[in-house]
Amino acid sequence: MITFLIGIAILIGGYFTYGKFVERVFGPDDRKTPALANPDGVDRMVLPHWKNMLIQLLNIAGIGPVIGVILGIKFGAIVFILLPIGNVLGGAVHDYFSGMISMRNNGYNVPALARKFLGKGPSKVVMALISVALILVGAVFTNTPAALINTPIIAGSAVSPSLFWIAVGCIFAYYFASTFFPIDKIIGRIYPLFGGLLILASLGIMVGIAPHLNILDEINLTDFGSNFHQHPAGQPILPMLFVTIACGIISGFHSTQSPIVARTEMTEKLGRQTFYGMMIIEGLIGMIRAAGGMFIYHQMPELLTGASGVKVLSTLVSTVIPFAPISVLVVVGVIILAITSGDTSLRSLRLTISELTGIDQKSAKNRLLLTVPMFAICAIIIFWSNMDKEGFNILWNYFSWSNQLMAVCSLCVAVVYLRSKKKNFWIALMPCMFMTFITCHYILWVSPENLKGAPLGFGLDYKTALVLAIENAVILGALLCTRGKTLTQMEGFDPDVWDPVKEEKYQASHPIKGPENVKF
Repeated sequence: MITFLIGIAILIGGYFTYGKFVERVFGPDDRKTPALANPDGVDRMVLPHWKNMLIQLLNIAGIGPVIGVILGIKFGAIVFILLPIGNVLGGAVHDYFSGMISMRNNGYNVPALARKFLGKGPSKVVMALISVALILVGAVFTNTPAALINTPIIAGSAVSPSLFWIAVGCIFAYYFASTFFPIDKIIGRIYPLFGGLLILASLGIMVGIAPHLNILDEINLTDFGSNFHQHPAGQPILPMLFVTIACGIISGFHSTQSPIVARTEMTEKLGRQTFYGMMIIEGLIGMIRAAGGMFIYHQMPELLTGASGVKVLSTLVSTVIPFAPISVLVVVGVIILAITSGDTSLRSLRLTISELTGIDQKSAKNRLLLTVPMFAICAIIIFWSNMDKEGFNILWNYFSWSNQLMAVCSLCVAVVYLRSKKKNFWIALMPCMFMTFITCHYILWVSPENLKGAPLGFGLDYKTALVLAIENAVILGALLCTRGKTLTQMEGFDPDVWDPVKEEKYQASHPIKGPENVKF
């Protein structure tokens, strides 16, 4: 219990200390935001601040801080410390700069910002990664809430494959509507209600496990030496812990969501509450679910191996909250988390494509032109993942590492942005290099031989993969510092003003330089 409470204190204290420090480094001011400078009636418009906070929370808080942490707590009580530290120093910093740099640059998404700060070549890589990842998010966050609907807690005796597919169809139809229509028509109206349900669901779990906090494990020195031993399947903390509970620590998916809200805020000075603060709230949600997971594993050790995250969650809810109406509410809250991330992932993809193609989104015809092909691809992936018995596991595997690569891309932009303004870039560089290390280590080490069920990866020896991952992180860090210094010397370059004409000239005359064999 003490370790758990220390983790909670780190999260709350981090917001009021490190969060203020990060805000001072960025320096929000009174300049016009995209909602005031370039309103379009579809994506750029002023929404009330309380709505923006709820939209941001629901956008970023998907199944990661629920299902992910329930699976991640298998690594032991060390999660109660690593999750809040990673959240405060990495995840919240990532989300804050994703939103604030976008707000300074007309609300544009990471690929467009990558073109400005990193150059044409890297921006193409970023665009490819983010497009694939957002499609995968749409697919994963359709499957999981549909599976939760098709559980005894929600469906009772009506559980069946048919119900699952009906749920998939309904969720997918909602995704289409929320992606297509202006942000104030659907998202701006229903998210406050969803936010209330989410808060009640989290409180329900907290109240349910409160009497059992005394049985939670405490961290000890052996936890730091249990890289291959604590997890029942022998998974190493590095890199698996940071991939498993990505959304509670740091998630690249969030960088695609922050610009959505960056387009609807009235002033920069609310950014710490909206971006940094909502990531802290997600961390608190993750801590509560992690505690619940540890409790249920103590009660039912058989769930440690073989049970899906959905199964563990439904068992947890029915155990600690036997009162049916409340247990239904809690599961509905989790379903909402997934759905409200899935809809905005596809909306973000539409906006990203429009920014890079120049297709104006005020026209309903143009929005359809981008929305229909996106959803066709997503539908095919959803269908395949449910027809193949290993389909969802493969889908999740790809999503996990592509999600962390997105975090690297966004942090790269933040590092170069801060370096080009001659500000403290280390607050972005350190988490950037760490996530580069985690992602490279995962890709290089993972394989069916090294990790049961993994369909891809190079399968290198663990130590070899670790050394190469460190090397890649250091090289990338050096390249980013060099790029940022180059931009400081570029006449007329303004990191805080979006000028596509000047930007095109900059990229032509100042391409990014570095070793050709560097792995981004």
